[in-house]
This record gives sequence, structure tokens and C-alpha cells, in this order.
Amino acid sequence: MLTRLESYYDSVPRSAARAEEFGPLTLFVREGAGWPYYARPALGHTGEVPVEAVEKVRARQRELGVPEAFEWVAETTPGLRAAVEASGLVVHAHPLMVLTEAAEEPPVLPEGVTVRMVGAADPALESAVAAPYAAFGATPTAGAAAQVAARLDAGLTRLAAALDPSGTALAAGQHQPVGPVTEVVGVGTRPEARRRGLGLAVTAALVADARAHGAETVFLSATDATVARLYARLGFRTIGTALIAEPAGEAG
Repeated sequence: MLTRLESYYDSVPRSAARAEEFGPLTLFVREGAGWPYYARPALGHTGEVPVEAVEKVRARQRELGVPEAFEWVAETTPGLRAAVEASGLVVHAHPLMVLTEAAEEPPVLPEGVTVRMVGAADPALESAVAAPYAAFGATPTAGAAAQVAARLDAGLTRLAAALDPSGTALAAGQHQPVGPVTEVVGVGTRPEARRRGLGLAVTAALVADARAHGAETVFLSATDATVARLYARLGFRTIGTALIAEPAGEAG
């Protein structure tokens, strides 16, 4: 399973980013609007990573004006953590979870809220793109909605949202299919709508959509153990540890 996920991790950014190779590391540089990408181990590399390679990537990230971020799976590339920490980055650990069984029960929606898939021409698209940004205190970059629309049209992304009676998204998230594998990403709830189960309901909708479209492997990274327990209610089980490295003081 980890080998399957590693191939997915290497494939999925390539639809919206160019890859720059730095020996044991690959830096993905986003082309166009949207969340910036990161560096990760080159596909197939499982051994040690010299700190010099990490520092070269960080220098390139600074040159490009993108976050000095690295993402990888602890169990697949155990030799990377020491190098990124030696370079001064802080590592955050997140449960890596795969869907293995049926949900305990469907999430109960608050009165007046509906959850559905959102298409490229949907009036709810812009608010659905904006909701996860708002969850992290940010606003969408220029052209973000148009880029998501293009990915929806191309079948690279599927988008679900929890909508209030006016049709405005309170929470939203995506899954990104590549062959038989898809990752649930970017699930976020607007601050004023939190603690109502909307993120879990959006995730359940994404899972159902992924299964309906033939996904054999559905996975995600949980924020922490508490959130992982919520995802366990949908049938996800922890199989490893997703690691994110970034400069001290940045959100994990």
C-alpha cells in the first residue's frame, strides 16, 4: 500500500506543476494559481538524504518565492527527517489513513444544510473554492476558482461542498483521482460554521463519489489523532505517518 501511495504522490502534482530534480529530492513548482507545492523524495529513493540536498532545494524555493516545505511518508523514506531537521526545519507528523471498511453511520447534517458535488459551471463553485482558504485565515489567489474549474472539467479533481440554504459553501474539500487511487485533500470549514460536523459530511461525500467512480484506494492525512478518530468513523484506518517540514513559526 505504501508503494502504491508513493507512486500517487509522485504523479498527482505533475498535472499542475513542473518537477525539478535535486538528486534524492524532487521539487514540484506550481504553474498557475492555487496552493503552492513542496519538495519530496524522488520516486524510488528510500535511503539517506544528505543535508546538502535539502539546503539546495531550500535555496531554490527561496529563489522562486515559494514556501520552504517538504512532504513525505516516514515509513517510506526514514532517512529524510534527520536531514531536514539538520537544515533548521521543523517536522510535523500526521496520521496517514486509508479507507478500509464501511462507515459506522452517515454523518447527520444540521437543519438547512445540504452536501453535494460541485461542478465547473456550478454557481457554488467560487464559495466552495473559498471555504478551505477561509478555514486557514486566507483568501483564494487570483484565478483559483478558474483553475479548479479547469481541473474539474479535465477529471483531475472532484469537489464537494456543504451549502447553506442560500447555496453558499460553508465547508468544502476535494479528492484527486489518478488511476485507481485518490486522495481526499483540502477539506476545510469556514470558522463561523465549525463544530457542526460539516467537514466529516464533506469527506463522506467525497468518499462516496470516489467509490462511485471506481477508486480502489482512498486515503488522506489527518491533522492529528483527534481528527483521525473522526475519520475512523468513516472507515479510515492509520497505516503510516505523513510528515511535513517547514520553517519554525509556520503553521503545521
